[in-house]
Amino acid sequence: MTEPDPDTALIERMGQGDEGAVRQFVTARLPRVLALGLRLLRDHAEAEDVAQEAFTRAWRQAPRWQPGQGRFDTWLHTVTLNLCRDRLRRKRHAPAPGGEDLPDPPDPQPRADAMLEASARGQAVAQAIATLPERQREAILLVHYQDMSNIAAAQVLDISVEALESLLARGRRALKQHFAQKEGWRDE
Repeated sequence: MTEPDPDTALIERMGQGDEGAVRQFVTARLPRVLALGLRLLRDHAEAEDVAQEAFTRAWRQAPRWQPGQGRFDTWLHTVTLNLCRDRLRRKRHAPAPGGEDLPDPPDPQPRADAMLEASARGQAVAQAIATLPERQREAILLVHYQDMSNIAAAQVLDISVEALESLLARGRRALKQHFAQKEGWRDE
Protein backbone atom coordinates (compact mmCIF):
# COMPACT_ATOMS: atom_id res chain seq x y z
CA MET A 1 0.00 0.00 0.00
CA THR A 2 1.35 3.43 -0.89
CA GLU A 3 1.25 6.34 1.48
CA PRO A 4 -1.15 9.22 0.64
CA ASP A 5 0.32 11.86 -1.65
CA PRO A 6 0.34 15.31 -0.03
CA ASP A 7 0.72 16.87 -3.49
CA THR A 8 -2.54 15.48 -4.95
CA ALA A 9 -4.39 18.81 -5.02
CA LEU A 10 -1.35 20.67 -6.37
CA ILE A 11 -0.84 18.09 -9.14
CA GLU A 12 -4.54 18.29 -10.06
CA ARG A 13 -4.23 22.09 -10.35
CA MET A 14 -1.08 21.68 -12.47
CA GLY A 15 -2.95 19.24 -14.71
CA GLN A 16 -5.67 21.87 -15.21
CA GLY A 17 -3.07 24.37 -16.43
CA ASP A 18 -2.79 26.45 -13.23
CA GLU A 19 0.53 28.31 -13.72
CA GLY A 20 0.63 29.25 -10.03
CA ALA A 21 0.50 25.57 -9.11
CA VAL A 22 3.36 24.83 -11.53
CA ARG A 23 5.46 27.62 -9.99
CA GLN A 24 4.62 26.40 -6.47
CA PHE A 25 5.57 22.81 -7.36
CA VAL A 26 8.84 23.80 -9.03
CA THR A 27 9.77 26.16 -6.19
CA ALA A 28 9.15 23.44 -3.62
CA ARG A 29 10.91 20.62 -5.47
CA LEU A 30 13.72 22.34 -7.38
CA PRO A 31 16.31 22.32 -4.56
CA ARG A 32 15.97 18.56 -4.04
CA VAL A 33 15.93 17.72 -7.75
CA LEU A 34 18.99 19.92 -8.35
CA ALA A 35 20.78 18.40 -5.36
CA LEU A 36 20.19 14.86 -6.60
CA GLY A 37 21.36 15.80 -10.10
CA LEU A 38 24.44 17.54 -8.76
CA ARG A 39 25.38 14.66 -6.47
CA LEU A 40 25.04 12.12 -9.26
CA LEU A 41 26.48 14.14 -12.14
CA ARG A 42 28.92 16.36 -10.24
CA ASP A 43 28.31 19.12 -12.78
CA HIS A 44 26.04 22.08 -12.03
CA ALA A 45 25.09 22.82 -15.66
CA GLU A 46 24.23 19.16 -16.27
CA ALA A 47 22.18 19.05 -13.06
CA GLU A 48 20.26 22.16 -14.15
CA ASP A 49 19.55 20.58 -17.56
CA VAL A 50 18.27 17.42 -15.84
CA ALA A 51 16.08 19.47 -13.50
CA GLN A 52 14.60 21.40 -16.41
CA GLU A 53 13.81 18.18 -18.28
CA ALA A 54 12.37 16.54 -15.14
CA PHE A 55 10.03 19.47 -14.49
CA THR A 56 8.99 19.58 -18.15
CA ARG A 57 8.04 15.93 -17.87
CA ALA A 58 6.21 16.60 -14.60
CA TRP A 59 4.19 19.36 -16.25
CA ARG A 60 3.29 17.01 -19.13
CA GLN A 61 2.45 14.13 -16.77
CA ALA A 62 0.25 16.14 -14.38
CA PRO A 63 -2.96 15.97 -16.49
CA ARG A 64 -2.64 12.17 -16.71
CA TRP A 65 -1.64 11.55 -13.07
CA GLN A 66 -4.01 9.28 -11.17
CA PRO A 67 -4.13 9.78 -7.39
CA GLY A 68 -3.37 6.54 -5.57
CA GLN A 69 -0.81 5.25 -8.07
CA GLY A 70 2.00 6.45 -5.81
CA ARG A 71 3.48 9.75 -4.77
CA PHE A 72 4.19 12.26 -7.51
CA ASP A 73 7.41 13.24 -5.70
CA THR A 74 8.61 9.63 -5.93
CA TRP A 75 7.82 9.62 -9.64
CA LEU A 76 9.74 12.91 -10.05
CA HIS A 77 12.79 11.44 -8.27
CA THR A 78 12.60 8.36 -10.52
CA VAL A 79 12.56 10.57 -13.61
CA THR A 80 15.48 12.62 -12.28
CA LEU A 81 17.48 9.51 -11.46
CA ASN A 82 16.85 8.02 -14.91
CA LEU A 83 17.83 11.26 -16.66
CA CYS A 84 21.07 11.31 -14.64
CA ARG A 85 21.76 7.67 -15.49
CA ASP A 86 21.28 8.45 -19.19
CA ARG A 87 23.75 11.33 -19.03
CA LEU A 88 26.29 9.24 -17.11
CA ARG A 89 26.02 6.46 -19.71
CA ARG A 90 26.57 8.95 -22.53
CA LYS A 91 29.61 10.38 -20.72
CA ARG A 92 31.07 6.89 -20.28
CA HIS A 93 30.84 6.27 -24.00
CA ALA A 94 32.08 9.68 -25.11
CA PRO A 95 35.86 10.24 -25.34
CA ALA A 96 37.14 12.67 -22.73
CA PRO A 97 38.65 15.87 -24.21
CA GLY A 98 42.38 15.78 -23.59
CA GLY A 99 42.05 12.33 -22.06
CA GLU A 100 41.68 13.49 -18.45
CA ASP A 101 39.13 15.14 -16.21
CA LEU A 102 40.01 18.61 -15.02
CA PRO A 103 39.40 19.43 -11.37
CA ASP A 104 36.75 21.95 -10.41
CA PRO A 105 38.14 25.48 -10.20
CA PRO A 106 38.75 26.65 -6.64
CA ASP A 107 36.09 28.76 -4.97
CA PRO A 108 37.27 32.40 -5.02
CA GLN A 109 35.50 33.17 -1.73
CA PRO A 110 37.78 33.31 1.32
CA ARG A 111 36.78 30.72 3.90
CA ALA A 112 37.45 30.18 7.57
CA ASP A 113 39.51 27.14 8.64
CA ALA A 114 36.43 25.35 9.92
CA MET A 115 34.62 25.85 6.61
CA LEU A 116 37.66 24.57 4.70
CA GLU A 117 37.79 21.46 6.84
CA ALA A 118 34.05 20.88 6.45
CA SER A 119 34.34 21.42 2.72
CA ALA A 120 37.28 19.01 2.47
CA ARG A 121 35.37 16.42 4.48
CA GLY A 122 32.28 16.87 2.30
CA GLN A 123 34.40 16.55 -0.82
CA ALA A 124 36.08 13.42 0.54
CA VAL A 125 32.67 11.90 1.29
CA ALA A 126 31.35 12.87 -2.16
CA GLN A 127 34.42 11.31 -3.81
CA ALA A 128 34.05 8.15 -1.74
CA ILE A 129 30.35 7.91 -2.60
CA ALA A 130 31.24 8.36 -6.28
CA THR A 131 33.42 5.22 -6.10
CA LEU A 132 30.55 3.02 -4.89
CA PRO A 133 28.80 0.73 -7.37
CA GLU A 134 25.95 2.55 -9.11
CA ARG A 135 23.03 1.00 -7.20
CA GLN A 136 24.70 1.44 -3.79
CA ARG A 137 25.54 5.07 -4.65
CA GLU A 138 21.95 5.76 -5.73
CA ALA A 139 20.53 4.16 -2.57
CA ILE A 140 22.86 6.18 -0.31
CA LEU A 141 22.07 9.45 -2.11
CA LEU A 142 18.30 8.94 -2.10
CA VAL A 143 18.09 7.98 1.58
CA HIS A 144 20.81 10.10 3.15
CA TYR A 145 20.94 13.18 0.92
CA GLN A 146 17.42 13.35 -0.50
CA ASP A 147 15.90 12.37 2.88
CA MET A 148 13.64 9.79 1.27
CA SER A 149 12.16 6.99 3.33
CA ASN A 150 13.37 3.48 2.56
CA ILE A 151 9.96 2.73 1.04
CA ALA A 152 10.07 5.75 -1.29
CA ALA A 153 13.72 5.14 -2.26
CA ALA A 154 12.94 1.49 -3.01
CA GLN A 155 10.07 2.63 -5.26
CA VAL A 156 12.37 5.06 -7.11
CA LEU A 157 14.94 2.29 -7.65
CA ASP A 158 12.18 -0.23 -8.48
CA ILE A 159 13.41 -2.74 -5.91
CA SER A 160 12.09 -4.22 -2.67
CA VAL A 161 12.70 -2.47 0.64
CA GLU A 162 14.84 -5.45 1.68
CA ALA A 163 17.01 -5.06 -1.43
CA LEU A 164 17.35 -1.33 -0.71
CA GLU A 165 18.39 -2.04 2.87
CA SER A 166 20.99 -4.50 1.58
CA LEU A 167 22.35 -1.87 -0.84
CA LEU A 168 22.50 0.67 1.99
CA ALA A 169 24.29 -1.75 4.31
CA ARG A 170 26.87 -2.68 1.67
CA GLY A 171 27.37 0.96 0.70
CA ARG A 172 27.80 2.09 4.29
CA ARG A 173 30.23 -0.77 4.97
CA ALA A 174 32.29 0.16 1.88
CA LEU A 175 32.37 3.83 2.94
CA LYS A 176 33.42 2.88 6.46
CA GLN A 177 36.23 0.71 5.10
CA HIS A 178 37.28 3.48 2.71
CA PHE A 179 37.66 6.01 5.50
CA ALA A 180 39.19 3.52 7.93
CA GLN A 181 42.03 3.13 5.43
CA LYS A 182 42.55 6.87 5.06
CA GLU A 183 45.13 8.48 7.30
CA GLY A 184 43.90 11.21 9.55
CA TRP A 185 40.18 10.50 9.14
CA ARG A 186 38.40 10.92 12.45
CA ASP A 187 34.90 9.73 13.14
CA GLU A 188 33.27 12.67 14.92
